[in-house]
Amino acid sequence: DRMLDMGFIRDIKHIIKELPKKRQNLLFSATFSTEIRELAKGLLNSPTEVQVAERNKTVDKVSQVVMPVDKLRKRELLSELIGKGNWRQVLVFTRTKHGANRLAKQLNIDGIESSGIHGGKSQGARTKALRDFKAGKVRVLVATDIAARGLDIDKLPHVVNYELPHVSEDYVHRIGRTARAGQSGTAVSLVCVDELKLLKDIERLLKTEI
Repeated sequence: DRMLDMGFIRDIKHIIKELPKKRQNLLFSATFSTEIRELAKGLLNSPTEVQVAERNKTVDKVSQVVMPVDKLRKRELLSELIGKGNWRQVLVFTRTKHGANRLAKQLNIDGIESSGIHGGKSQGARTKALRDFKAGKVRVLVATDIAARGLDIDKLPHVVNYELPHVSEDYVHRIGRTARAGQSGTAVSLVCVDELKLLKDIERLLKTEI
């Protein structure tokens, strides 16, 4: 679904044209937005929908916290949370790959082993960063939404929204990286005044106040 959303629709239609007329298509989506649902209608013929959970519902075992903070002091607060809380494994989300690189670099200067993972890195570099994170060699993995699609990290305890996503459904997807398979987890959002509208949009989607 995210590939369709990112503008790959023409490429996908080109591929479909090369496929046999009689075939079976399956579309998987963690956060099935209304726009993608409409787009999918043109690709699927009388589809059966299988849904394992209510749309855009967060897992009950995720403890969600919002921390209001000045934009320029986010990194300082993040370092303090990780250091004082002795967080050993943290997945941090930024909006851009440049932001991910910059934050990983700053955290390393603070003495917190960090690595960035985003679409601008080679597949080899991304695989290594994820392997080191899972092995505990790296405490913090700073990721963009695209790079984090499909990430499955066993018993991940902490997810941090360093910046809130512009698309509310992405919040559900981000925090779903923790509290998987019956585990519990914590999702912390560092929210500056510019992001209050994004926060309200997320709360409207979740039908609850965080």
